[in-house]
Amino acid sequence: MDGTDLACCEFEWKEGAWKYQILAGTTIPYNEQWRVRISQLPQQNAENYHKTHVFYGRYLGILVRDFLREHQLPCDFIASHGHTIFHRPDLAYTAQIGEGASIQALSGLPVVCDFRSTDLALHGQGAPLVPIGDQLLFKDYEACLNLGGICNISYQQEGKTVAFDIAPCNIVLNRIARWMGETFDKDGEIAASASVDVELLAELNELPYYSYQGSKSLGREWINEEFWPIVKMYQDISEAEKMATLNDHIARQIAKVVNDAGLRNILVTGGGAFNTTLLNNLKKYTTATIVIPESNLVNYKEALIFAFLGVLRVRNEINVLKSVTGSRQNHVAGALYGNFSLLI
Repeated sequence: MDGTDLACCEFEWKEGAWKYQILAGTTIPYNEQWRVRISQLPQQNAENYHKTHVFYGRYLGILVRDFLREHQLPCDFIASHGHTIFHRPDLAYTAQIGEGASIQALSGLPVVCDFRSTDLALHGQGAPLVPIGDQLLFKDYEACLNLGGICNISYQQEGKTVAFDIAPCNIVLNRIARWMGETFDKDGEIAASASVDVELLAELNELPYYSYQGSKSLGREWINEEFWPIVKMYQDISEAEKMATLNDHIARQIAKVVNDAGLRNILVTGGGAFNTTLLNNLKKYTTATIVIPESNLVNYKEALIFAFLGVLRVRNEINVLKSVTGSRQNHVAGALYGNFSLLI
């Protein structure tokens, strides 16, 4: 709920490998109207959902148009993930708002969007989708860890890409920060100021999701139904103690995955890469080398990879891996809006 990431990215197939460059990037914060509208959308009726789907698409189209004008950059097409409102792979559906036709109409550019639906139709989780980019763009690292709203990891194991959501991350840390009147825990300072509650920590660590094997993904629904009820039971501890406990919990769950897989060299990106306390906890629980790249890649790696997923879609090349989503087959995903004939 922080805002919309925009990145203009350039890709080149050179000497048998993909090269990339992030030409420009920015994050446009949500104003209060958008933040409230999106946060309440799961409880709205079908008409309000579809209106928001269309209006958010128009909003994205305008953001891209203005971004490209400001930076005076050419662009072949837009690859848009949208904003996830529902994600229930157990019930075979997922939904990201931001209608592709509206983005195309307002930006004047072809659009690739709706990257997850095909995977659900093929009995997959619809997530994670980033691992194909990790595999083809970041081969120098044993693993790629994203500390976003939800923390997820991808790595190679016996010649196969393994990837999954590990635990909630900034989506829960930021909520506690908002309870304290802050938008987020800058540098992990709140977490560093308090002690961990060992009982809450132990209860969170016992959540069944963490013991599941194979393809798995997390959504806001799981967090609201399974995670928050446990945290809210501990009314006698301070918000700062909850922040410290959740920070420690997240680090322990990441470290368990890293240590069990024997990973030694990990690229870390996403907003959590700026959380000093979270990183210190992670370094405490694992001996793996944690690599934090330059800030442009920390901030826009996921935008970069969704741009790359769009490139693969336009080239009609596989951009979703069954080994990570659990779907029936590797496949090409993404809906197209506009004229791609000059690109294909």
